[in-house]
Amino acid sequence: MHAQHSAPTPDLRIIPVQHLHPHEEHDSQRSAPLVEALRQAEVLVNPPIVTPLSDEAYVILDGANRCTAFAQLGYPHMLAQVAHYDSGQVELDVWHHIISRWDTEALLAHIDAIPDVALVSGHQSEALLHLMLRDERTVAIMTKADDMVLRNALLRQIVSSYQQNAVLDRTAINQPHLVLPLYPEAVALAVFPRYAPVDILNAAQSHAYLPPGISRHIIQGRAVQVKYPLDVLRDITTTLDEQNTQLQEWVQRKFARRQVRYYAEATYQFDE
Repeated sequence: MHAQHSAPTPDLRIIPVQHLHPHEEHDSQRSAPLVEALRQAEVLVNPPIVTPLSDEAYVILDGANRCTAFAQLGYPHMLAQVAHYDSGQVELDVWHHIISRWDTEALLAHIDAIPDVALVSGHQSEALLHLMLRDERTVAIMTKADDMVLRNALLRQIVSSYQQNAVLDRTAINQPHLVLPLYPEAVALAVFPRYAPVDILNAAQSHAYLPPGISRHIIQGRAVQVKYPLDVLRDITTTLDEQNTQLQEWVQRKFARRQVRYYAEATYQFDE
């Protein structure tokens, strides 16, 4: 018996940039090159993923740097794929951080110097995160703060402390014995707790942003290689309703011409 795999047709919409709200801090190291690339580009290749927050507002689940770049360039509109947490289409996971090319004790000292945090040996259920060190020590980063705004602010400081001094890579694996051997210069694996959709929505509403590169949204039926014309998104003369009507007609033509292909299998892509 073969398993059945399917995903809904992507819900693509043109949305005012000002209605898109991040749940995480944008990464300036990534958004700056995106701005320059967009200046030269003629199409938007991969739309960001958003979910409704209210009648007009949307939370950016994936693609915050793209949205930031659009805002910096003065685009009035963004093409986005809308996905709902309760649809079964969205899986919320977490990225962990591999910290390389830094000294272990310097890493610990920088974090310990941040006000309102404490370093405790071993696993702690209420930790902001855990550092799994190459020497097999486990260090829990603790705080007495129980307010989401304060906890997320501390998380941003912690991640910034090693992002500015070390090389950071992301992984979905939280087991150091599987990850660290692949990175000979790694000194630690930063392991973050799992988040719930309400945490993401609250972070956006309260401007209590998570650090960049922690939340991981896995979308069934993600639209990629869309290549939608950027001049349409720059257009300020056509109404939003008309632009969305034109978008749906464009999508329908793509399907009618068999220019859209659905891949059900999980893949590894080697040409990134």
